[in-house]
Amino acid sequence: MPESSRIPQADWWRDAVVYQVYPRSFSDSDGDGTGDLPGVTARLPHLADLGVDGLWLSPFYRSPLADAGYDVADYRDVDPRFGTLADVDTLIARAHELGLVVLVDLVPNHSSDQHPWFQAALAAGPGSPERARYLFRDGRGANGELPPNNWPSVFGGQGWTRVTEADGRPGQWYLHLFDVHQPDFDWTAPEVRAEFESVLRFWLDRGVAGFRVDVAHGLIKAPGLPDLSAPLDELELLDTNATPFWDQDGVHEVYAAWRGVLDSYGSPERVLCAEAWVSPPERMARYVRSDEMHQSFAFDFLGCRWDAKALRKVIDAELQTMGDVGAPITWVLSNHDVVRHASRLGTADPGPVVGGIRATDPQPDRALGLRRARAATLLMLALPGAAYLYHGEELGLPEHTTLPDVVRDDPVWLRSEHTHAGRDGCRVPLPWVADAPGFGFSPTGASWLPQPAAFADYAADVQTGVPGSTLEMYREALRLRREHQLGRGRLAWVADAPAGTLEFDNGDVRVIVNCSAAAVALPADRVVAAQSGPLTADGMLPINTAVWLV
Repeated sequence: MPESSRIPQADWWRDAVVYQVYPRSFSDSDGDGTGDLPGVTARLPHLADLGVDGLWLSPFYRSPLADAGYDVADYRDVDPRFGTLADVDTLIARAHELGLVVLVDLVPNHSSDQHPWFQAALAAGPGSPERARYLFRDGRGANGELPPNNWPSVFGGQGWTRVTEADGRPGQWYLHLFDVHQPDFDWTAPEVRAEFESVLRFWLDRGVAGFRVDVAHGLIKAPGLPDLSAPLDELELLDTNATPFWDQDGVHEVYAAWRGVLDSYGSPERVLCAEAWVSPPERMARYVRSDEMHQSFAFDFLGCRWDAKALRKVIDAELQTMGDVGAPITWVLSNHDVVRHASRLGTADPGPVVGGIRATDPQPDRALGLRRARAATLLMLALPGAAYLYHGEELGLPEHTTLPDVVRDDPVWLRSEHTHAGRDGCRVPLPWVADAPGFGFSPTGASWLPQPAAFADYAADVQTGVPGSTLEMYREALRLRREHQLGRGRLAWVADAPAGTLEFDNGDVRVIVNCSAAAVALPADRVVAAQSGPLTADGMLPINTAVWLV
């Protein structure tokens, strides 16, 4: 890490703000309509100017892109559509020059069906060492014609697919909790565990600061792969208490071993961040004990409705449970899997919209959504702990809710038989320049997903230097967060806060978020340091607005 880094050398991750880059949609350098690593490198000054501490790169590995790169065919190489290993090295070096750390995505629950290991498993046949790397099982029924159990796929349909053996006969079944092209590894196999420890070292040796771990709660399955006791809907599939394939105790042995690998690299610390949809919070806290992972996303916060009591309950639960194990909370409001919070918070019942929004669905109130999103962001960035931003949220970017069905690419859309829109709406390429082809995403104007005309209003160039713009609000909030060390602070609720508001002190900063139905008065003895929107003419805090006071 360079001496110029803004990040402290010791436990930097406890209050770091990390910016998620979805490479396919961030910036296209060569005009083919697909974002790439050179495009990311060229835009790194934007991240430095924004004031974040680092970036997390969603997958750029060799992949058929059946699930946007979360189907990995080679964990040690770059897909040619995104660049080369040399491009990764250049990106990391440039990031370090700008004082930014780089985290990469790791996908350990499953690989692509094009991974050499899976292709070898298909060729080798039942009972082979090659098949032992994955969850192959004989089917039930008189002739093995039924799947081994009743587990569903998160993306729709059943979680098992039968293969045709080399001799042409119907054969075994393999598990894929996600797309059919994403076979699950068998993490009881020592070879799998050794392989991923090697993959960790490969990227650590190239200079990455750590890993965001995809489906971190899913690696280990219950012994015997028992049936679900009852069918589950899509939201229940996220309930780790109801399934034999989520949050099994054995995952912690894996992450303790990984922690040993990362710790062997010395200072500055390399980190693991879990994508773990786990409840209750006490179960989540197990992932971030001192000898396991460093961070785990606070998804209950992301999915919380716009309500002061509900938000306070989530914040208190996170502070209590994570504090019990000495871990920071890792706050997040948007990512590549959920409806952008600038749109989600403009819906009739703001919550974790996981299925996407189509043109035929009720449309979010764009102005209301952005107003609440800006307030939610000021709330998040004032809380003790770390935070992750999703690319484009600093522009106030909404979901593309009218994306033509014909261009949808998400396997959720395909496997649900077009009943769920999927996640494409939050993955549309970013607008950089309002009057440029493709809004500056690509020099040719090409874009792998079409951008709506309204994106011109959110382009980075029309917000830069404009007081009150969402981009400048993020820049100022991140500057003040660092200046006042809010990520290292302690939260103290104000006892007499008006009903429907959140009001707390973090160090010398007073934070007020108005989720009520009426404007509220501000303390007369404090000065506004940051605000998500204008105050009323008489200096009161309007509804759906947040302020920081000093």
